[in-house]
Amino acid sequence: MIDGLLQAIPTLGPLTWILVGVAAYSLAAYWLDERGLVPDSISVSGPITTIHTKRGRAFLNWLAGPKRFWRAWTNVGLGATLVVMVGMFVLLLQQGRMILEDPPAPSPVNEPANVLVIPGVNEFLPLSVAPEIIAGLLVGLVVHEGGHGLLCRVGDIDIDSMGLVTLAVIPIGAFVEPDEESQRAADRGARARMFAAGVTNNYLVTIVAFALLLGPIVGSIAVAPGAAIGGAQPGSAAAEAGIDGGDRIVMAGDREIANGSDLDAYLASSSDTEVTVTLGDGTETTVERSLLVTRVAGGSPFDREGAAGLDVNDTITAVNGTTVRTERGFREVVGNRTSVTIATADGDTTTGPMGMVVRATAPDLPGVGGEPGDHPLNSSAGFPSRTPFTLLSIDGQPTHTAADVTAALDGRSAGETVEIVGVVDGERRSATVTLVDDYRENESGGYLGIAPLSGGEYSGVGTSSLGVDYYPAEGFLSLLNGDGGVGVVAAGGSVLGLVLVVLLLPFIGAVGGGSYNFAGFVAANRNFYEITGPLEPLGGGVFLLANLLFWTGWINLNLAFFNCIPGYPLDGGRILRACVEAVVARLPVEDKHTLTRAITTSVGLAMLASLLLVVFGPELLN
Repeated sequence: MIDGLLQAIPTLGPLTWILVGVAAYSLAAYWLDERGLVPDSISVSGPITTIHTKRGRAFLNWLAGPKRFWRAWTNVGLGATLVVMVGMFVLLLQQGRMILEDPPAPSPVNEPANVLVIPGVNEFLPLSVAPEIIAGLLVGLVVHEGGHGLLCRVGDIDIDSMGLVTLAVIPIGAFVEPDEESQRAADRGARARMFAAGVTNNYLVTIVAFALLLGPIVGSIAVAPGAAIGGAQPGSAAAEAGIDGGDRIVMAGDREIANGSDLDAYLASSSDTEVTVTLGDGTETTVERSLLVTRVAGGSPFDREGAAGLDVNDTITAVNGTTVRTERGFREVVGNRTSVTIATADGDTTTGPMGMVVRATAPDLPGVGGEPGDHPLNSSAGFPSRTPFTLLSIDGQPTHTAADVTAALDGRSAGETVEIVGVVDGERRSATVTLVDDYRENESGGYLGIAPLSGGEYSGVGTSSLGVDYYPAEGFLSLLNGDGGVGVVAAGGSVLGLVLVVLLLPFIGAVGGGSYNFAGFVAANRNFYEITGPLEPLGGGVFLLANLLFWTGWINLNLAFFNCIPGYPLDGGRILRACVEAVVARLPVEDKHTLTRAITTSVGLAMLASLLLVVFGPELLN
């Protein structure tokens, strides 16, 4: 039994270990509290510990000296908070309604564990940047509660105590306890400014952090030359050679590699069955190439249904009986054939048409040839208007790739006829169709009215003789620096949009359909970047500073948005109460307190229900 328990220990996940630690802390804290060994300034309630202090009030009194400035500052913050409050209320209600009407499929973004800001438990917050995340959280808590304390003194509200809240030993909050009698005596404006002060300070920290990050820090970081490897696919030649995520290929054979496109071009042109690659750290590795299936597009005639067809991670060993191990070898054996037989390493063979997987473009849209019925692939042509099919040839010219289609139509004009051959649902069809005017801007010549599906070349079968995924190092850096490329386009050309893009980076792979998220310059991707410019002497310290600024800005803005939710006991709920009291005070009703409580409670319950739907709805309603 003991041996079995010891073997199970390494398999426990981070969340389990945290729960075990929290339970142990709770028992120890209870034992110490029962024996009077816990100071009066520390309050223990299970795993929650609050540390109270009266120190710092003199400093707040001194800092609150320029009261007019602080009132003006928090008036700006209060206005921004009210706008965000209304936006959060409307957004969460809309999200809740949409989830009820059409529950989305569960995704990692709304997993309950990923709501927790705990590195290692939340899959988007890696342990490698836990110190920076905790530092950013501490900054956020201190400035937030410090703002409340400062505006208490500006509004002449006394402070009973200040302190820190921890879950076991992990800081999860801070607090300022205003004197209740003094708070009730203050005017509503002073109370509203006091409640908005924390959020306002979080906004300021976000602005400063992102200004430094997106300015001088990211400006000193460049993409290192080479193909950035995000991972090697199981069973691939790269995996067999020990190449894995975090490696950077700077040379293949005798060719220098600047990026993934360079490596793909080399692999596509080389017929060598062995290739020596050099990694960024100088390591040389010999790779025995084998042709791995990396993609089978939807609509491909080789898409596996039952036992036939191909699957991702199958290894192609032969085409029409000829051994192939490289991309070039595959192309040469396929040649001009419109049907091939593919054998895989597991002993299976599959035969299918070889062409381009396409779909008709805008078959019912007026303007493509004039009227909807004028589309070249109208019903009389015998090809589907909306479902994919495999285009084998145009006027006898095989069409395996988009370049083949372009070459076959080159020089043709609207009104000319061409014979097309294709496969629809396993049936070979041919038709003579009339080309039309190209409706696309800046395009001329005869238009066939087809578009390749994503990955539609070679019947939608994608292959790689190396079998690696590329990490989008350049794309992430472009999103961060907004250098006129991807970052500016994704952000809509605005600074605010760029900040919102940065906020999405930790889970951009989950929401944007990509393969990778960006959690900062961490161990998994740091090898893909280098330091340049005036900050070069700092070396790796620039990455540390970038991570600290990234997570400080990210956490502070999320703290601000969360506290703007108009539900008690959040700041938004307290501001809502102050605003409702100000409106109800002017209404001709007798029981103003009951009406105020009814309105604020209704709003708070609506927000709570919406939050629960957003977090748990996709899982419970599917």
